[in-house]
Order: sequence, then structure tokens, then C-alpha cells
Amino acid sequence: MINGLLILALPVIFAESDLTLIVPTADEVVARMIAHDNKRQAALHGYTAIRRYVLENRNHHKRAEMLVRMTCREDGSKQFEVVSENGWGGARKHVFPRLLEAEAEAAQPDLRERSRIIPENYTFEMLGTEDVRGRPAYVIAIEPKTPNKYLARGRIFVDADEYAIVRVEGKPAKSPSFWVKSVHFVHDYDKSGPFWFPVSDSSVTDVRIFGATEMTIEYFAYAPGTSPLSASESSGLRSRP
Repeated sequence: MINGLLILALPVIFAESDLTLIVPTADEVVARMIAHDNKRQAALHGYTAIRRYVLENRNHHKRAEMLVRMTCREDGSKQFEVVSENGWGGARKHVFPRLLEAEAEAAQPDLRERSRIIPENYTFEMLGTEDVRGRPAYVIAIEPKTPNKYLARGRIFVDADEYAIVRVEGKPAKSPSFWVKSVHFVHDYDKSGPFWFPVSDSSVTDVRIFGATEMTIEYFAYAPGTSPLSASESSGLRSRP
């Protein structure tokens, strides 16, 4: 039986012991993150997924929804097919098509490196650790080196065991328009088999005169390895905006 005095002494023993978690530097975590990501990307021969976009402006009682089938080819380029859409006509005509066009552009092989979270694009600062959905993660501040429209300013959360990004939160490095006062977003990722994929996005955009508009994106029905075609091999296929 454990001595009662020993139980009472345990908090003091732990407090006086050097049990502080040794946290690596931000650069060390990022280097491991990139190495792990490169291995996962080499094993991923494209994938398909379904997304549900919801755009809502509560001040003006406007809401739109769009369901999209997304195909990511082996070279990283993306193709979108709109399955259904309903609601707010202005969002369906102007906002949703631009979102898909912007992502398709950023995913092109010759542009993708400009948006990656790598030392060529960002400086990093270790902020500490937090739990994300029950898993320990390193919290790192990211600061863009250039006001690139593909970059962000904020924080990344990197899984401490698998060195995958589990969350990105912040704001764009460059305001997309004079009319946009502010944007704040949170991107969450989770593991599906050996790979890590986006599972949800949420953002609030404050537009002059129009007010705050909320957007959420839900990702599901991932099917890895189902899209091995490159952009050149599938040039005959056309994306729907």
C-alpha cells in the first residue's frame, strides 16, 4: 500500500522536479513538418472529395449554399464540378465562382509553391503547445515575407506526433479589396488513413457598408488515389465555375 504521506508529498516532488516539456524551435518543427508532408504527398496519387459551401449575411438575411465535387490530380492541380446550389443569387453568381477560380489558380503547379507554409514564404516563431481535438500540437506564429495574396498572417498548429498541420488561423497577408475591412479565418485538418485533409473552414469577412458575411466549408467523402491524371493528361476536361 502506498504511504499516505508519500501521496501528499507527490505534488511537491513534481513541482520541484524539472519536468518541463522540451519544446523544439519553430524552425525545427517546420523542417520536420515539410519532410513529413513531402513523404505524404509522394504517396498520394490524387484524390476526390465533396464540399459544402455556405455563405450567410445575417444583417441582410442573405444565405447561399453550394455543393461541389472536387478532383485533385496527382500534380496538385484541382478541378471543380458544381453539383447543386441554391439561395442568394448574388453569391451564387459572383462569390462562389470566384472562390473556385482562385483556388484552382493557386493550385496550379507553377504557383503552388507561392502559397505553401515554408521558409521561403514565411518567418516562424514558436509560441508554445496546445491540445487540438485531444492531440498535442505545437503553436507557431507565421509572418509572411511578402504581401502575397496567397499568404496569411496568424498561427499554425502542428501535430506533435505526426508533424502535420491540424489548424491554421489568421487573416490574409494582403487585403483582397478596399471594400474589405477585415477577414478572419480558421482552417481545420484531420487524419484520414495515412493522409491529412481539410475538414472545415470558417471565415468572417467584414465588408464596408454591407457588414459581416460568414462562410463555412465542410469537406467530406475523401477518396484518395482516385485521380492520378495530370493537368496535361486531362486537358480535355473542363471545370465548371
